[in-house]
This record gives sequence, C-alpha cells and structure tokens, in this order.
Amino acid sequence: MTSLATAQRALRDPSVRHPLWPPLTAGCPATSTDAVAYPLDIDYAYDRVPDDLFARPAAHGLERWAPLLPPLAAPGLGEGNTPLVPLGEDVWIKDESRNPTWSHKDRLNRVAVSAAVASGARGIVVSSSGNHGAAAAAYAARAGLPCAVFTSASAPPAVASHLRAYGATVLTVPGPAVRPLMRRIVDELGYQSVSSVTDSAHTGHPFGPEGYKTIAYEIALELGRAPAAVHLPTGYGELLFGVTKGFQELARLGVTGSVPRVYAAEPAAAGALTEAMRTGADTARVPVGPTAAYAIDCEISGYRGVVALRASGGTARTVTDAQMGAARAELAARGLWCEISSAAGLASLRAHGPREPEGPVVCVVTSSGYKDTATARESHGPMDLEWAEVKALLARRPTIPDSLVEGS
Repeated sequence: MTSLATAQRALRDPSVRHPLWPPLTAGCPATSTDAVAYPLDIDYAYDRVPDDLFARPAAHGLERWAPLLPPLAAPGLGEGNTPLVPLGEDVWIKDESRNPTWSHKDRLNRVAVSAAVASGARGIVVSSSGNHGAAAAAYAARAGLPCAVFTSASAPPAVASHLRAYGATVLTVPGPAVRPLMRRIVDELGYQSVSSVTDSAHTGHPFGPEGYKTIAYEIALELGRAPAAVHLPTGYGELLFGVTKGFQELARLGVTGSVPRVYAAEPAAAGALTEAMRTGADTARVPVGPTAAYAIDCEISGYRGVVALRASGGTARTVTDAQMGAARAELAARGLWCEISSAAGLASLRAHGPREPEGPVVCVVTSSGYKDTATARESHGPMDLEWAEVKALLARRPTIPDSLVEGS
C-alpha cells in the first residue's frame, strides 16, 4: 500500500503548508517565533483512503495503516497490534509494553526512522531517558543506520545495556549541553534527530507522532466504536496528539461516530501542560521536583498537547507518585507490570473520576516495568530457607483486594 501523505502543515496555522520533504525537525519556519517554536503536522489525501482499510485483518507491523502514515521506508519489527485488556467496570488497558522494545515509542520510531532513511540521513540522533532511545536504536539498527543516544546518568542500568545491544553510541552529558550537541551532529554529520532539537518549546520530529495514530485505530476496531474517554501518560504531548488525531481521522472517514475526550496525566512534580491549559498559553515552563516518573517529568510542554486537548474537549491533570504507585500496583495485581510513569493514565482515572457515563474508558500503559529506576534496587541475594519459612513467606503472599475484583 502507498502512503497518501501530501504535505507538512503548520500546526499553529494549518493554512501554511510545506512540501512533505525534507522533514522540518526544527519546527515551522513560517509560524515559529523567538518565543515559541511551533511543530508541524502531516496532511493526507483523505479522499483516496481505501474503503476497506479498516476492515482488513489485524496484523503486527504498521504496514497495515500505510495509506494514513508517511512513507514507511525503513523495515519494521512487528510493532503495534497490542492487546486491549479489560480491567472491569468498562475500563480497558491498552498495553503498549507488548511492542518490540517494550514501549509505545516503537510506533513513533518506525515512522521517524523511515523519514530519516527516505531523506538520506547518515544516522539517527535522539535524546531520551529510556524508552525513546531504545526504540530509536532498535529501528536504526534494523535500517542499518548508526544511532547516537543522549541519556541521563540516572537512567536504569538495563536501559544503557539495551541501547548498547543495538550498537548505539550512548552519550551521557550535562543537560544544557544536549541540544547544542545534537544540532552539531545533525548539521555536521548529516544525522537526523528523532527528538526535539529546539530550546523554546518541544517540537519533536514532524512525522513521528503519526505512528501513535495507530493506537486509536486499534482501540476503535477492538471496541467496535470510539471509547468515551482515553487517559494517557503525558510528557511532551506527542502521544496525546497522535492518539487524538487518530480518533479524529476515524470520525472524519466515517469509521466511528465520535471522538473521545482525551485526558493528559502528568506527574504532580512537573505538570507543564496542566499549567499551559490553566493559563491559556500555547506552551508553559515549570520547575520540576523529585519524582519516580522520570519518563514524563518534563520542564516544558509541547504545543501538540494543547491542540489535542482543545480538539477533544479533554484536559490535563496531575497525579502524585503515590497515586501512580497505587495504579501500578493495581495493574500488577492483574498481571500487567509497567513502569510507574506508564500507570499515570489509570492513576488519573482513579484520582479524578467520575468515569465517563457514555461508554468504555481506555487507559494507555506505555512501557514495561523493567525500565523503572526502582528495578535496580529490588534484587535479592540467595535465600537459604527451611520449609517452615517457605510456607510462612507464601502465606504472606499479597492477594488482590476485593475492590479491584469487583465488576471484573
């Protein structure tokens, strides 16, 4: 199937259009200001979408959705088609930890690395606390491109091992030096950035969030309708934007009759998008306090998040580490192990209810629990136990609370 992508469109002013190539990774040159770098969106020839696109059998790999994605010039790893798991009370979990590198970032990087391949980039560069870097490194390796990953010294040890396994060059430098070095790698070595290179606001790769649309497609097809609401862990808002756009496309093409309210769930220690929505600003910058949710503790919001919330009628909410921890424990008690940041969507639903009355609610879990910083501290040495001690330990095994079983 052939991509129907036609142009890059300014998100701040959709009447401003740019050619599809090359990807404008530093934001829109026409609408950005000194204060805010505005990202771009991708437009399509929607009148040419195949009538049977959403009736085709489910399959791994984003190729299934090729008409509504930018050209997929890089080979895939079987991303997507992740399970929608019932949690009870018409609440569902979209478990993105089942992707090839165990996070939702595989969808973004299949599309963004494809853009790099199609535009002749010599390599991939990315700044990431974990998930994004692992996915970029994997898809770069799959495409035969070198990959440089700027990451934090405090990232879990398993993350650095994961990156190096794909042959990525792992660079740990002070935060203020990251973006200037990324821009030099882009300008002098011909690499393409699959994360944001701008300082005034988060722009990110213009093609990347298109991969997240496929989450919406899968949810709607499995439920047989659009849900009433979707709760999403939110950092810079790219996932939020992509999922919202996916539901908008489904409604536009007549596949569903509505667009769900979409809710951003941010850690209370940050909450930049929450602040932007509170003040009516396009972006906001906030101080970041200590939090275990290191994957989404963003100092600055992205304009994509504001656009998504305004379009869907949703809002941004903050949740505490304790609330995310409780949600993570609830998921683990049902057999779903995620990192604490990934539980933010369910934490938001539990903390801020009431649940939407019109239909099902979906909480997206974004990545596996092995990526938590806490996993490095939870190992135990060998145990030399007598049978009586073994029986006593098993007797103390935690059970699922009745409140979590009710309605399942």
